Parts: sequence; structure tokens; C-alpha cells
Amino acid sequence: MDIRRRVGRNIKALREAKGWSQEELADQAELHRTYVSGVERGLRNPTVTVLERLAKALKVTIGKVTDA
Repeated sequence: MDIRRRVGRNIKALREAKGWSQEELADQAELHRTYVSGVERGLRNPTVTVLERLAKALKVTIGKVTDA
């Protein structure tokens, strides 16, 4: 599976486990909701900096975001 899709799937699972909408995650990570949507669908290629912001918002390590 493409790494972007794996990362996106993991972010979506972590977000849903918190009961958050994409908008809530985007607010917490200071990103636009459509960007979060693109990451979750594997359409975006987030930088390490963006992955760190998402991990911090989700209160997990960056490894948890990127694990298969």
C-alpha cells in the first residue's frame, strides 16, 4: 500500500478513536479541514512538520501516526 494511504488511514483511525471530526483535528493542528481530508484520503504528501503537528494534536508519537 502507498505510504500516503497508510499514513492517512492511521490518522483517520486515531482521529475517530478520539471522536473528533476532521474539522476538530484541523483546528487542533492549526491546519485547514480540506488539507486534513486530503491527508486522510492519501491525496496529500504531508511534510514531517505537518505530521508532527497532527501527532501533537492527537497526543501520540509521530511513529504512531506513520505505523502500518
